[in-house]
Amino acid sequence: MGEYLGTGKKKHGSRLRIIPLGGQELIGMNITVFEYEDSIIVVDCGLAFPDDAMLGIDLVIPDITYLKENVEKVAAFIITHGHEDHIGALPYVLKEVNAPIFATRLTMGLIEHRLQEHDLMDTTTRKVMKFGEAIECKHFSVEFIKTNHSIVDAAALAIHTPVGVIVHTGDFKVDYTPVYGDAIDLQRLAELGRKGVLALMCDSTNAGLPGFTQSERTVGRTFDQIFEEHKDTRILIATFASNVDRVQQIINTAEKYNRKVVIEGRSMVNTIEIATKLNCLQIADNILIDIDQLKDYPDERTVIITTGSQGESMAALSRMAGNAHRRISIGPNDTIIFSSHPVPGNEKAVTNVINDLLRKGADVIFQDVHVSGHACQEEIKLIYTVLTPRFAIPIHGEYKHLIAQTKVLRQIGFEKENIFVLQSGDVLELTTEEAWCDEKVTAGTVFVDGLGVGDVGNTVLRDRRILSEDGIIIVTAVMDEMDGRVLIGPDIVTRGFVYVRESDALLDEIRDVVREIMQDCEEKSISDWNRINVRIREKLSEFVWVKTKRRPMILPIFMNL
Repeated sequence: MGEYLGTGKKKHGSRLRIIPLGGQELIGMNITVFEYEDSIIVVDCGLAFPDDAMLGIDLVIPDITYLKENVEKVAAFIITHGHEDHIGALPYVLKEVNAPIFATRLTMGLIEHRLQEHDLMDTTTRKVMKFGEAIECKHFSVEFIKTNHSIVDAAALAIHTPVGVIVHTGDFKVDYTPVYGDAIDLQRLAELGRKGVLALMCDSTNAGLPGFTQSERTVGRTFDQIFEEHKDTRILIATFASNVDRVQQIINTAEKYNRKVVIEGRSMVNTIEIATKLNCLQIADNILIDIDQLKDYPDERTVIITTGSQGESMAALSRMAGNAHRRISIGPNDTIIFSSHPVPGNEKAVTNVINDLLRKGADVIFQDVHVSGHACQEEIKLIYTVLTPRFAIPIHGEYKHLIAQTKVLRQIGFEKENIFVLQSGDVLELTTEEAWCDEKVTAGTVFVDGLGVGDVGNTVLRDRRILSEDGIIIVTAVMDEMDGRVLIGPDIVTRGFVYVRESDALLDEIRDVVREIMQDCEEKSISDWNRINVRIREKLSEFVWVKTKRRPMILPIFMNL
């Protein structure tokens, strides 16, 4: 369970249990259970996006077996902010474990949009929280504290429990000059620190990076410079749909340079509509135009804000790059700005889109037009210094990110035995004085494929991988139902294995091998289909490997007469 798991003699009696069900070994799918006696609160409920090995999978959500087993205890879902890796699994989880949702204004607006898509609005209790407010859930009192992130209304949580205060940072950075709203509430965090904090659960995403994360406003100055230098071209900017502050700065700069703005991409349109309705985004009259109005303005008077900064194949910018967008064509008079860093694993997809745009003659800018929404090392040190917790629980990130935070903690004098690097499913138990971890609960991933939730597992993924890599050989034959004799066939059909027109000799050899296997079964009076199936798959797999060094899926199909 890792090097950092702390020590301590266990005490009898009630204790707080902290159980991450996701988010501790990957970027995304953040969900943490806080349990005391007969009460559970859940902080965040996010999804992850599939990697290249998850063929055909749309989304990855956490395994909530533990919550379903303790459904009568679940009192609330408490959400720190509105990114998909913190809210995206809610519509799926609420169908199994329904409990009230508590979140700040924009976060709730984004959640409600997803609940509407899943017809869950009427069955889900919701309450919008203001910073400084607290909710009471039996043994828990949870206070929302203002922080800064790459989305408006992000919150840290001060979770008051019978054994002490747990502070959960959510995703955060320290931004003294945010685009919207106030800076992080360090004063309230300091008050909590003076009163005593039992444990701090701190964002680890940028724990390996030295220094401070730059303010979001620095991107606004970069936009101003780019707009000044490209007065004669159309400007397209790709960014995360959820980065409302970034969108605000683009619109502000467009207004300054007398340009009209088009919003393109469904998720971008939805987020901006919600943010505008909630007054989280300020847009002057007549700045936004419909995409069909682009033709009414010269290129140098327009800006297009679009999705696709991560190279997503169906996103608007990717479709433009691939000549698949119905209304926007890219040409030499376009300046395209990637206002984001590639998420790990997306680098190749982003590079492919950039190459396609460059081939069309566009000027592509993809450096120095983004700042992170996560705290770097000096901000992490600041938060720990302000809160002075007894125990440290790094959260949010892959194992390397969690370990990077432990190294930062050791630099500021944190004792190794008071640092707990948990994996999903680990159970951390705390009293007022001690903490230990020697139990696990069920945790893992559930795949969402189309309308199916959990009906695709590792076996199906393995079959998909085999099909994608080596193809399939289908063996068909008609057999006598009474004695198992082959009446018709065997015939061989392949897909994704070899080009049939140039492989007649190989297919004839495969047919001969199958015929020999079936003849041998007939001579030995083996008429059971399952046994014949196994023999064909085993023998034919060996033969094909020797001949081709490939392992296609082999699917025998027999019919009776």
